[in-house]
Amino acid sequence: MVEYKWTVLSNTTVGALLASINSTIILISLPVIFRGLDINPFQAGNFTLLIWVLLGYGIVTATLLVTVGRISDMLGRARMYNLGFAIFAAGSVLLFLIPSSGTVGGLELVLFRIVQGVGGAFLFANSAALLTDAFPHDERGKALGINQVAAIGGSVVGLVLGGILVGFGDIHLGALTIPAWRILFLVSVPFSVFGTVWAYLKLHDIQQPVRGQKIDWAGNVLFGAGLTVLLVAVTYGLLPYGGQLMGWTNPWVAAGVASGIAMMVLFLWVETRVKDPMFRLHLFKIRAFAAGNFAGLLGSIARGGVMFMLIIWFQGIWLPLHGYSFADTPFWAGIYMLPMMGGFVVFGPLSGWLSDRFGARYLASLGMAIGSLTFFLFLTLSYDFAYWQMGLLLFIQGSGMGMFAAPNTAAIMNAVPAEHRGAASGMRATLQNAGMQVSMVIFFTIVITGLSSGLTSAVDSALLSAQVSPSVASQLAGAVGSNPTGALFGAFLGVNPMTQLPASIQSALPPVVFTREWFPHAIAPAFMQGLDLSFLIAGALTAVGAVVSLMRGEKYVHDVHAARVAKDARPAARRSPDHEATENVAGSPPEDSEPR
Repeated sequence: MVEYKWTVLSNTTVGALLASINSTIILISLPVIFRGLDINPFQAGNFTLLIWVLLGYGIVTATLLVTVGRISDMLGRARMYNLGFAIFAAGSVLLFLIPSSGTVGGLELVLFRIVQGVGGAFLFANSAALLTDAFPHDERGKALGINQVAAIGGSVVGLVLGGILVGFGDIHLGALTIPAWRILFLVSVPFSVFGTVWAYLKLHDIQQPVRGQKIDWAGNVLFGAGLTVLLVAVTYGLLPYGGQLMGWTNPWVAAGVASGIAMMVLFLWVETRVKDPMFRLHLFKIRAFAAGNFAGLLGSIARGGVMFMLIIWFQGIWLPLHGYSFADTPFWAGIYMLPMMGGFVVFGPLSGWLSDRFGARYLASLGMAIGSLTFFLFLTLSYDFAYWQMGLLLFIQGSGMGMFAAPNTAAIMNAVPAEHRGAASGMRATLQNAGMQVSMVIFFTIVITGLSSGLTSAVDSALLSAQVSPSVASQLAGAVGSNPTGALFGAFLGVNPMTQLPASIQSALPPVVFTREWFPHAIAPAFMQGLDLSFLIAGALTAVGAVVSLMRGEKYVHDVHAARVAKDARPAARRSPDHEATENVAGSPPEDSEPR
């Protein structure tokens, strides 16, 4: 057993790392991928492809997590985890072998990323449950802390690795040439295949599946359809519609949001009436489980979109102002985000280990409070900040995330009965992943709204300062201001947005407009207006999350509590002195009591 628990930790850490890296490696590499597939993402019809490439993986993963976790309790967690590794490996191979180009190639890219997302859902849903089964309660925080470092740190590694791989360019092996964009997907193939074989040979279930239960077909269909429709609808709300900057007035978006919410409400009603529900609502009666999940959801909503906007801040404004070409900004944005990963790597495992001894309540709450403080401190930075200021805040933000993530996950998993750990793990991961998707929509909308209100006047003033005639300045400012989404994603894709303007407008502009520094200075005031509001909202959400985390009560381990109740229920005459001593040794310390 001692050896097996480390096998579980190492394999699930590889799985979490791969799934996390592949969720972000594509962000840095999108320009190279689109060029390799001969797709112009700035064409109106292709912008939908861009959105799906960015968000499709997360939408599919978030939709499947609860279903996978529940089925894993019934059929075996190790078996479902192994299946996830195999599906993930298949998706990686398919992405490497994308046969088409143009729009068809883009659709294949989205489809095969969805296959990867399905595999990722199996990995994420079962990792925490397998670790909880394999490790005793007083070591779970440490194990989950290491696993969480891989899951969250992998997203930063993906940014850096993507930049490094595309920087190598095409690989020539005699007459065979492997394009740089294919190498991005090839690199995960051997690791995912090895992980699949390793998991198949070495992993087994410690907690035996609960037999005789029926699949909650109605709940599965309602949850999957409702969450998918809801997330797809809000995703399409980000796209321009009918001459407007965003699609929130699109009848299909409104109908999707309404029907998605209706199906989710109906799903909750169904789950209270079936014998073997998919979503174990009764687990929320456990205070440690409910508070931990709600705090985690608030943290995910606060962080997801804002972290994406920080990357755009680097790529579209700060890096060009400091001499980096737009083509190089995706890679360097990943490098300059590394302090956040550093803070998480240091404090994730440490906080997990400490939570094994002292519980999660104060550590996790302090971590969330630190995260809230850093969001408010981001407000003090100018758009052309000194990097030591940003680097320090990123490190503190990562430290707060590490202090919260591992203790919170350990507290959630400790609080549930062993037979429900798969469902509990899926519920926890679903809330966090859905929160990340919702966060992207919320903060993207805020920033775009801020840009739309101030971008036209900001660009007009910058053009007049560049000695552009008032008529041309007005025309160009209107063109840029009417498409803030295009301007934002132009910078994100490593392209100077000014070079995407119609040729007739470009020919009337002086050369200074096309320099690295001109666009960042022009867009920064309007961009910071929306970003500052995002920081305020994120800071408030995490502050509430810190309060909710404090409400979880003292350390509570369900198995220890159940054993104590069973011991107290037995007649004193039936307890032998030797048995009593054994129970006292195996029992939990006084703080391992159910919170009152």
